[in-house]
Amino acid sequence: MDNREKSTPRFSRKTKNGISAIIASSDLSPWCKSPTLKRSLANYKTGNYLTSWLSKSIAENYNSQEAIFVDESGNWLETTTGNLWGWKDGYWWTPPTDGKILPGVMRSHLLNAFTNQHQQIREQPWTPELVNSLEAIAYSNSVVEIIPIHTIIQPTSTLKYNPHHRCLKQLQKMFL
Repeated sequence: MDNREKSTPRFSRKTKNGISAIIASSDLSPWCKSPTLKRSLANYKTGNYLTSWLSKSIAENYNSQEAIFVDESGNWLETTTGNLWGWKDGYWWTPPTDGKILPGVMRSHLLNAFTNQHQQIREQPWTPELVNSLEAIAYSNSVVEIIPIHTIIQPTSTLKYNPHHRCLKQLQKMFL
Protein backbone atom coordinates (compact mmCIF):
# COMPACT_ATOMS: atom_id res chain seq x y z
CA MET A 1 0.00 0.00 0.00
CA ASP A 2 1.30 3.46 -0.76
CA ASN A 3 0.23 6.65 1.01
CA ARG A 4 -2.39 7.40 -1.66
CA GLU A 5 -4.53 4.55 -0.30
CA LYS A 6 -4.79 6.29 3.08
CA SER A 7 -7.23 8.77 1.52
CA THR A 8 -9.51 6.14 0.01
CA PRO A 9 -12.89 5.16 1.47
CA ARG A 10 -11.67 1.54 1.83
CA PHE A 11 -8.76 2.58 4.04
CA SER A 12 -11.02 4.90 6.03
CA ARG A 13 -13.40 1.97 6.71
CA LYS A 14 -10.48 -0.15 7.94
CA THR A 15 -9.30 2.50 10.40
CA LYS A 16 -12.84 3.22 11.60
CA ASN A 17 -14.51 -0.21 11.63
CA GLY A 18 -11.51 -2.51 11.85
CA ILE A 19 -10.66 -5.69 10.00
CA SER A 20 -10.85 -9.42 10.55
CA ALA A 21 -7.80 -11.67 10.87
CA ILE A 22 -7.04 -15.36 11.10
CA ILE A 23 -4.48 -17.28 13.10
CA ALA A 24 -1.76 -18.36 10.66
CA SER A 25 -2.09 -22.10 11.04
CA SER A 26 -2.08 -25.17 8.83
CA ASP A 27 -5.39 -26.08 10.50
CA LEU A 28 -6.97 -23.36 8.34
CA SER A 29 -5.23 -24.39 5.12
CA PRO A 30 -5.26 -27.98 3.85
CA TRP A 31 -2.45 -27.33 1.34
CA CYS A 32 -0.06 -25.90 3.95
CA LYS A 33 1.94 -28.63 5.70
CA SER A 34 3.75 -26.46 8.28
CA PRO A 35 2.12 -26.73 11.74
CA THR A 36 2.68 -22.99 12.29
CA LEU A 37 3.45 -20.24 9.85
CA LYS A 38 5.98 -17.75 11.15
CA ARG A 39 8.39 -15.18 9.91
CA SER A 40 11.89 -16.48 9.25
CA LEU A 41 14.60 -14.49 11.02
CA ALA A 42 11.89 -12.61 12.89
CA ASN A 43 14.31 -10.20 14.53
CA TYR A 44 15.42 -8.82 11.13
CA LYS A 45 13.72 -7.02 8.29
CA THR A 46 14.52 -9.26 5.33
CA GLY A 47 13.33 -9.54 1.75
CA ASN A 48 11.73 -12.92 2.42
CA TYR A 49 7.98 -12.29 2.49
CA LEU A 50 6.90 -15.79 1.46
CA THR A 51 5.41 -16.79 4.81
CA SER A 52 3.61 -13.46 5.14
CA TRP A 53 2.29 -13.73 1.59
CA LEU A 54 1.11 -17.32 2.12
CA SER A 55 -0.56 -16.39 5.42
CA LYS A 56 -2.35 -13.39 3.90
CA SER A 57 -3.48 -15.60 1.01
CA ILE A 58 -4.98 -18.06 3.50
CA ALA A 59 -6.63 -15.12 5.30
CA GLU A 60 -8.28 -13.96 2.07
CA ASN A 61 -9.92 -17.40 1.77
CA TYR A 62 -11.69 -16.56 5.05
CA ASN A 63 -12.62 -13.01 3.94
CA SER A 64 -9.99 -11.66 6.33
CA GLN A 65 -7.44 -8.97 5.70
CA GLU A 66 -4.63 -10.13 8.01
CA ALA A 67 -3.11 -13.20 9.61
CA ILE A 68 -1.55 -13.48 13.06
CA PHE A 69 1.60 -15.52 13.58
CA VAL A 70 1.78 -17.72 16.69
CA ASP A 71 4.66 -19.59 18.31
CA GLU A 72 4.87 -23.29 19.16
CA SER A 73 3.05 -22.65 22.48
CA GLY A 74 0.13 -20.88 20.81
CA ASN A 75 1.20 -17.40 21.92
CA TRP A 76 0.30 -14.65 19.47
CA LEU A 77 3.34 -12.84 18.06
CA GLU A 78 2.53 -10.32 15.31
CA THR A 79 0.51 -9.91 12.13
CA THR A 80 1.90 -10.51 8.66
CA THR A 81 2.44 -6.77 8.29
CA GLY A 82 2.61 -5.28 11.77
CA ASN A 83 2.84 -5.43 15.54
CA LEU A 84 -0.03 -6.28 17.87
CA TRP A 85 -1.57 -4.02 20.54
CA GLY A 86 -4.23 -5.04 23.03
CA TRP A 87 -6.14 -3.14 25.73
CA LYS A 88 -6.90 -4.59 29.15
CA ASP A 89 -7.26 -3.22 32.68
CA GLY A 90 -6.37 0.33 31.61
CA TYR A 91 -3.09 -0.65 29.93
CA TRP A 92 -1.81 -1.35 26.43
CA TRP A 93 -0.26 -4.78 25.99
CA THR A 94 2.10 -5.87 23.23
CA PRO A 95 4.16 -9.03 22.69
CA PRO A 96 7.81 -8.72 23.77
CA THR A 97 10.71 -8.38 21.34
CA ASP A 98 12.32 -11.63 22.36
CA GLY A 99 13.61 -12.66 18.96
CA LYS A 100 10.23 -13.96 17.78
CA ILE A 101 8.86 -10.71 16.32
CA LEU A 102 10.11 -7.90 14.17
CA PRO A 103 10.63 -4.88 16.47
CA GLY A 104 8.83 -2.50 14.14
CA VAL A 105 9.55 1.18 13.64
CA MET A 106 5.96 2.13 14.52
CA ARG A 107 6.05 -0.11 17.59
CA SER A 108 9.16 1.72 18.78
CA HIS A 109 7.50 5.07 18.08
CA LEU A 110 4.45 4.09 20.15
CA LEU A 111 6.53 2.73 23.03
CA ASN A 112 8.54 5.97 23.15
CA ALA A 113 5.39 8.11 22.94
CA PHE A 114 3.76 6.22 25.82
CA THR A 115 6.95 6.43 27.88
CA ASN A 116 7.13 10.20 27.29
CA GLN A 117 3.55 10.45 28.58
CA HIS A 118 4.44 8.33 31.65
CA GLN A 119 2.09 5.55 30.58
CA GLN A 120 3.11 1.97 31.21
CA ILE A 121 3.00 -0.63 28.48
CA ARG A 122 2.78 -4.32 29.36
CA GLU A 123 5.22 -6.31 27.22
CA GLN A 124 4.58 -9.97 27.79
CA PRO A 125 3.73 -13.09 25.79
CA TRP A 126 0.19 -13.11 24.39
CA THR A 127 -0.98 -16.40 25.83
CA PRO A 128 -4.45 -17.73 24.97
CA GLU A 129 -5.59 -16.59 28.43
CA LEU A 130 -4.40 -13.02 27.84
CA VAL A 131 -5.88 -12.89 24.35
CA ASN A 132 -9.27 -13.99 25.67
CA SER A 133 -9.21 -11.24 28.32
CA LEU A 134 -8.37 -8.31 26.01
CA GLU A 135 -11.08 -5.71 25.41
CA ALA A 136 -9.71 -4.38 22.10
CA ILE A 137 -6.99 -5.31 19.62
CA ALA A 138 -5.20 -3.43 16.85
CA TYR A 139 -2.07 -3.73 14.79
CA SER A 140 0.43 -1.08 13.74
CA ASN A 141 3.02 -0.47 11.09
CA SER A 142 4.63 2.62 9.62
CA VAL A 143 2.31 2.70 6.58
CA VAL A 144 -1.16 2.09 8.03
CA GLU A 145 -0.32 3.40 11.53
CA ILE A 146 -3.14 1.77 13.60
CA ILE A 147 -5.85 -0.60 12.36
CA PRO A 148 -8.38 -2.08 14.84
CA ILE A 149 -9.15 -5.80 14.60
CA HIS A 150 -12.77 -6.78 15.26
CA THR A 151 -12.70 -10.53 14.56
CA ILE A 152 -10.06 -13.24 14.91
CA ILE A 153 -10.76 -16.60 13.26
CA GLN A 154 -8.95 -19.40 15.09
CA PRO A 155 -8.90 -23.08 14.09
CA THR A 156 -11.52 -23.96 16.74
CA SER A 157 -13.30 -20.69 17.57
CA THR A 158 -13.81 -17.05 16.66
CA LEU A 159 -13.00 -14.11 18.92
CA LYS A 160 -14.77 -10.74 18.69
CA TYR A 161 -13.42 -7.39 19.82
CA ASN A 162 -14.82 -3.86 19.86
CA PRO A 163 -13.25 -1.86 16.99
CA HIS A 164 -14.82 1.32 18.42
CA HIS A 165 -13.43 0.96 21.95
CA ARG A 166 -12.44 4.36 23.39
CA CYS A 167 -8.86 3.17 23.92
CA LEU A 168 -8.28 2.94 20.16
CA LYS A 169 -8.77 6.70 19.80
CA GLN A 170 -5.94 7.16 22.33
CA LEU A 171 -3.67 4.95 20.25
CA GLN A 172 -4.59 6.69 16.99
CA LYS A 173 -3.91 10.12 18.54
CA MET A 174 -0.25 9.16 18.88
CA PHE A 175 0.04 9.94 15.15
CA LEU A 176 -1.45 13.42 15.14
